Amino acid sequence: MTADIVRYLTHPQVQIDPAVPVPQWGLSPVGRTRTEALANAGWLANTTQIVSSAERKAIETAEIIAGRLGLMIEIREAMHENDRSATGFLKPAEFEEVADQFFAQPHLSVRGWERAVDAQARIVRETEAVLARNRPGDVLFVGHGAVGTLLFCHQAGHAIDRVHDQAAGGGNCFAFTREGRRVLHGWRKMEEIGA
Repeated sequence: MTADIVRYLTHPQVQIDPAVPVPQWGLSPVGRTRTEALANAGWLANTTQIVSSAERKAIETAEIIAGRLGLMIEIREAMHENDRSATGFLKPAEFEEVADQFFAQPHLSVRGWERAVDAQARIVRETEAVLARNRPGDVLFVGHGAVGTLLFCHQAGHAIDRVHDQAAGGGNCFAFTREGRRVLHGWRKMEEIGA
């Protein structure tokens, strides 16, 4: 019997629209195509639970995979991305600058954003609540880059640091064992996971 694996997958590319609140952005055609390919790849075959953030882009990603696997998705409101509503949409260069500060100063609220330490505590709490049920099979969490990185830092025993962030473009995954919470691999593009 193989050990159950817990995976955290970030949604891939989204349709950016400055006029729409970021949590309501959906997948772009590229993001949707990447997710459909992933759903057919086979390496998620032992997944018995899919748990998604309530943000549209995460739900769309989870639904595509769940449809292929014949599973229902569970939506957990508190798995959302770090709260950036204080600034709203930021142009890419400015966003990257503020994101750098978010990770570099985890105990501070940068421009009104949720503090990294608070976002980390929240995503760890949500993950552990799901895993505490101890249902058999692999678990797939579908969420976001910043909180995913904070979760990875926690599981790997690293201090919060953007050096552990996923590659640009989203659609990346890291995995750890349910038993002992041992990291199996860091961020990999969804196309590079394999069976």
